[in-house]
Amino acid sequence: MKNQKKTKQPLTIDQKIKRRNFLSLGVFALGSAAAYKGWRWLSTSAEELTGVTGGAQVPLRRALNKTELFFRNFFSRNHLVKTYPKAMAAKNVRQNSDIGLESDIVLADWKMEVKRANGELMYITMDQIKTLPKTEIVYDFKCVEGWDQIQYWGGLKMLDFIEHFGLAEETKTQYMGLMTPDKEYQVGLDMDSAIHPQTILAYEMNGQPIPLNHGAPLRLIIPVKYGIKNLKRIGYMTFSNTRPPDYWAREGYDYYSGL
Repeated sequence: MKNQKKTKQPLTIDQKIKRRNFLSLGVFALGSAAAYKGWRWLSTSAEELTGVTGGAQVPLRRALNKTELFFRNFFSRNHLVKTYPKAMAAKNVRQNSDIGLESDIVLADWKMEVKRANGELMYITMDQIKTLPKTEIVYDFKCVEGWDQIQYWGGLKMLDFIEHFGLAEETKTQYMGLMTPDKEYQVGLDMDSAIHPQTILAYEMNGQPIPLNHGAPLRLIIPVKYGIKNLKRIGYMTFSNTRPPDYWAREGYDYYSGL
């Protein structure tokens, strides 16, 4: 008599759970090993030479630069960040850093030096800026450290500043550079973000003059960027087709820092 073929018994629920756990553990182990190998490779890669940027491993900086190109290609000045009622704005506005604010300043003597693309210098005073129409924005200020806060700022729209002072030709360059009067803190901005309709040269915070620790008399508010690009106390403005100096980009951060 021929041996009858045994019928395969279905797995019990307990067996199914054990098999699923085994497969999950295997996938997790393989993924962890790959992640560790990738981290080891990145952490032992050569560090970039410090120039306009610095402080990052070469492969990471290369990836950040490619990411910048991707976002710049898809950036639209028609996209506006969400705004809020003034009543939602924080009364105690958070301040992270005083880099560039440590030198003494006489607010009455403040001037912003603007260097045109042809090298010509202009000097702009607060009186000139305050004679122009004021705009206000209440939005969610975001920091690369992970916190955010709804804040209320007032000042001159960058687009109005450009138009009034005849700087339209300068906006045909790729970058705007800003720097504090003591030259300790600098930011470089892609031009599309710099002249975004919500970017302002702010001189008021919560309806009052900006205090010294927040960048009096004039600071940048650029809602499409993280806080590290919102330079306090502007002293210099430049235009170029090459990346201007940027304080945190030299410390390993993303040069673009867009949201």
